[in-house]
Amino acid sequence: MKATPDHFAPIARLIHWAMAVLIIAMLFIGVGMVTSVSDRHEWLIHLHKPLGIAILVLVTLRLVVRFTHKHPPLPADLPAIQALAARLSHVALYALMLAMPLVGWAMVSASGEPVMLSESLRLPSLIAANPVAFAWLRSAHTWLALLLFATILLHLAAALYHGLIRRDGVLQSMAKGE
Repeated sequence: MKATPDHFAPIARLIHWAMAVLIIAMLFIGVGMVTSVSDRHEWLIHLHKPLGIAILVLVTLRLVVRFTHKHPPLPADLPAIQALAARLSHVALYALMLAMPLVGWAMVSASGEPVMLSESLRLPSLIAANPVAFAWLRSAHTWLALLLFATILLHLAAALYHGLIRRDGVLQSMAKGE
């Protein structure tokens, strides 16, 4: 095995793309929930909660994989400011992918509603019912979602820049295997 791989490990690529699909779906589901004035969006809420917990589990697994598997380095000729931006944006993505489901879970806890993943699977409350905390957490969840969306757009723009303009292998290291 090479000391520095050209591609991310297959498990890292699988988790990355599964999370990409789930997170984009969650952003659209979240927008659908908050823009609906009807009670017909209740099914979106019942979908949103377990998907959020799935994302929390996957990002935890993704962090384990990130720290236990070698990953390709950034190109040696990448300007220092771009390398710093890449590192900081990845830290921001991981932080937001952890924070969003935890804040959502705490928000539902603060609402006083049970945190149900299914008809029979109930998660413990993270905090006691508190309307002030609920309002604050709901606002935080919204702002974090907007920040996550913006960070994903920057991540996508950077991936396209590497794949279409620089053609330096960065996009291919996550897009396809050996």
